[in-house]
Amino acid sequence: MYLHKEGFSTLIILALTLVLINFGVYFALGEVNFFLIGLVVASIIFFLMVSSFFRNPKRNLIQNDELIISPCDGKVVVIEETNESEYFKDRRIQISIFMSPANVHINRNPIKGKVEYVKYHPGKYLVAWHPKSSTENERNTVVINNGTASVLFRQIAGKVARKIVCYLKGGENVMQGSEMGFIKFGSRVDLFLPLDSKVEVRLQQPVTGGESIIARLKK
Repeated sequence: MYLHKEGFSTLIILALTLVLINFGVYFALGEVNFFLIGLVVASIIFFLMVSSFFRNPKRNLIQNDELIISPCDGKVVVIEETNESEYFKDRRIQISIFMSPANVHINRNPIKGKVEYVKYHPGKYLVAWHPKSSTENERNTVVINNGTASVLFRQIAGKVARKIVCYLKGGENVMQGSEMGFIKFGSRVDLFLPLDSKVEVRLQQPVTGGESIIARLKK
């Protein structure tokens, strides 16, 4: 188990802040007592909880051109046919995955191929399961083409998660399952798939980034 690089600055600042608070309380009290001991224990627990948000576990990544793999850890909350209005402007299968604060927050490429489109959108911070969060919240949209099909996926910030990170640039070639970004403290990722894709997940199903099969592309 490793810590992701996106957590380094946050954890350093948090550690220094907690140390300063604890030393400040110690000097104000002038002695070690049960209150100070409790504060130290609570600080350590809080630091470990925040550290867990940035864990980076080893994954057995799937590499298969016919499969669309999960771009993140979380739970499937939407499976429906809908209009995709930003890039394709046609009907697509939408699959949305909710990332809770307890999930790993790394985002991965669902297919390999060429990055056709990357666009960041500032926006609101509605709760991630709100129907309008996909189009009104702060978000980042990416489209990857593997030579036979294009898949759009969208990182969406929520009420708690207000920091979207994307490493991709238009025109570059990426590997399936490789890291494409990070959403700090959880949120949601939407996938927009071709209508002839065969969906392999169900509502409320937990999925694992890089390992769970979301759908199969038509051969």
